[in-house]
Amino acid sequence: MTMPEPKSKRDEIREAAARLFRDKGYAATSMRDLAGAVDIKASSLYNHFDSKEDILRQICFDNAQRFLAGLQEVENSADSATEKLRALIGLHIQIATEDLTSITAFNDEWRHLNEPYLSEFKTIRRDYERRFQSIIEDGMNKGELRSMDSHIATYTLFSSMRWLYDWYKSGKRISADELQRDISALLMNGLSV
Repeated sequence: MTMPEPKSKRDEIREAAARLFRDKGYAATSMRDLAGAVDIKASSLYNHFDSKEDILRQICFDNAQRFLAGLQEVENSADSATEKLRALIGLHIQIATEDLTSITAFNDEWRHLNEPYLSEFKTIRRDYERRFQSIIEDGMNKGELRSMDSHIATYTLFSSMRWLYDWYKSGKRISADELQRDISALLMNGLSV
């Protein structure tokens, strides 16, 4: 059995920052708080990151790339629009349950990015939303999904999954697979029997 490689100090700092951003908020977290969380001097943090925003930027853009890579895989599949939508719901659940802390910072704290990173992040976000919505529209056009305003469908799905990172903790009585099954069924089929 191989042991996982130990985390680098940079990864340790990033994880501690994500926890602090989640618990205190980005604006209320200082480099001194972060240094205390990883047991190093505040000045030593600058050996690993240029600034607090540098850490936030890495968290936001790394997570954006995870979502984009998953979306690209779904788009390239030969699956029906309905199956693609199920896969995207699964992607959101998987990412939210694998890295709760980082996803919290990604979802809530991106607004603290400075230019040009804020505009770049917004562009990536809009592109992701547009491509997600396109899959929904394809399903509607093919009669696989109920016809309705695709913006409402897209943002309702997004809002219906945003609470996960706040509620789900590993060790909950429901597994990530069960969570994915139940949420996917609810979002795709509603509560009717």
